[in-house]
Amino acid sequence: MRTQGEVLEGGRVVDEGAVIARVRAGEAEAYAELVHAFTGIALRAAVALGAGSDAEDVVQQAFFKAYCSLGRFRDGASFKPWLLAIVANETRNTVRSAVRQRSVVGREAALAESEPLIPESADPAVAALEGERRATLRAALAQLSDEHRKVVTYRYLLEMDEAETAEALDWPRGTVKSRLNRGLEKLGRLLRKEDKEGGEERE
Repeated sequence: MRTQGEVLEGGRVVDEGAVIARVRAGEAEAYAELVHAFTGIALRAAVALGAGSDAEDVVQQAFFKAYCSLGRFRDGASFKPWLLAIVANETRNTVRSAVRQRSVVGREAALAESEPLIPESADPAVAALEGERRATLRAALAQLSDEHRKVVTYRYLLEMDEAETAEALDWPRGTVKSRLNRGLEKLGRLLRKEDKEGGEERE
């Protein structure tokens, strides 16, 4: 059983609290363990939130800012939601400062390797997301408001639990629940509309 503050990565357990303590004590090279443990999910978050081809740069900058801010990191807190909040901020800044606006098609291409993991129990309209359904989901996600897209992305694409999502977004857990429900409802309507239009095209 994993203890609190530990992350399973590549078959080994990383005690993030201990690693952070080592970094704070002057062992800067220990930070590489956190980078290794969380790069994957940080990239997925950046891509899902719209960073596109800039995702790697966003993640590198987020890790740098997190390193510089470790002195303010709260002991006993989880590193993942804290890092992903920084990733989200960096993604937003990158998208805002981009010369060109990213199209839905561009975001779909950037998300090609993401694996949407919305469970069947979440909403009937969001079930069976294999194959061509993934592209439909990505296009539908892009039509949601920023807050709804974020909460759905964090809970399902990034497999974060409710508490981690609340911490990453700096929202009360009740807000996470209500916005997630509304986001899933809107997503379901968009997917049903897409299915209906797709069916008419095939007739």
